[in-house]
Amino acid sequence: MSLGPLMVDIGGTELTSDDLDILRNPLVGSVILFSRNYRDPQQISVLCDAIREVRNPPLLIAVDHEGGRVQRFRDGFTRLPPVRLLGRRYDEDRRDALGKAHSLGWLMAAELRGVGVDFSFAPCVDLDYGLSEIIGDRAFHRDPQAVAALATAYMAGMREAGMAAVAKHFPGHGAVRADSHLALPVDRRPFNDMEGDLSPYRALIENQLPGIMAAHVEYSAVDPKPASLSRRWITDILRGTLGFHGCVFADDLSMAGAAAFGDVSERARLALAAGCDVLPICNDREAVRIALRNLDAEAAAPAAQARLVRMRARGEGPSGLRSSGRWRDATAVVAELGAAPTLTLSDKPS
Repeated sequence: MSLGPLMVDIGGTELTSDDLDILRNPLVGSVILFSRNYRDPQQISVLCDAIREVRNPPLLIAVDHEGGRVQRFRDGFTRLPPVRLLGRRYDEDRRDALGKAHSLGWLMAAELRGVGVDFSFAPCVDLDYGLSEIIGDRAFHRDPQAVAALATAYMAGMREAGMAAVAKHFPGHGAVRADSHLALPVDRRPFNDMEGDLSPYRALIENQLPGIMAAHVEYSAVDPKPASLSRRWITDILRGTLGFHGCVFADDLSMAGAAAFGDVSERARLALAAGCDVLPICNDREAVRIALRNLDAEAAAPAAQARLVRMRARGEGPSGLRSSGRWRDATAVVAELGAAPTLTLSDKPS
């Protein structure tokens, strides 16, 4: 059985019969985990094993785990700082900041790999224009060159731990105030004024970036559809102009930013037609069922299938991670950057 284009969530810390019915559907190819699915490292490892045993080839397992406000697994994991602290360090000592970015990317990925997660939706490469509260300290920096350098180092650390990176939110969520979880943000800048936002993607693509998540943001001077549903953005610009050959994820199709474009099945068809490979539908089991009833099995295109398979984690998860010198060095970087915030993000996709 191939991996389908839908990414779905599950209800709790164990798989239910209803979860199993959904996960066995050939249109499903991946699972996203939230804080409600996590109790401790042992439990989440057992859950990941159970998810992998449902299908052959195994379903892919993802999580939002950037650090700061966006870290789904906390107790038993290192509390990662927001990446804005790396940007501040970059202003003081560029070389040291890049080394720390590499260490944090490795640490995040190594701890997730240790419990069986394939990939995290990180890094966030939106520019910090000081406008978007939903982005805020999730952004490395305002300067595109700083974001590109830090994100490339962070991605290299993830790769060293066997994990593929997913840069987000293409082509940039930082210049709008509205939160796409709650509304459709509109960015009215002409395309030529967005080169700064695209610059980190150019650098990451040159360094073999595996995945990109497209934003539910309308860039009205380019296309009336949000980037996640726009063939102009995904096929013409991202794959054509920027030469990206990796896996494209839509942002969660249950978010308000996509709600104006038909029911969930129509949104899914638009995202597929735009060129997206993976369609997350989160926190709405009925919407998942509607999509499964109304999408064709042919939605799992062979090229998209190959790109999705490349998101699978490489190698075995690290054993004895916390006794290793590498882990101690990386956690020392966390301590040096400062105490991580205690704010817990709700189970909204990111």
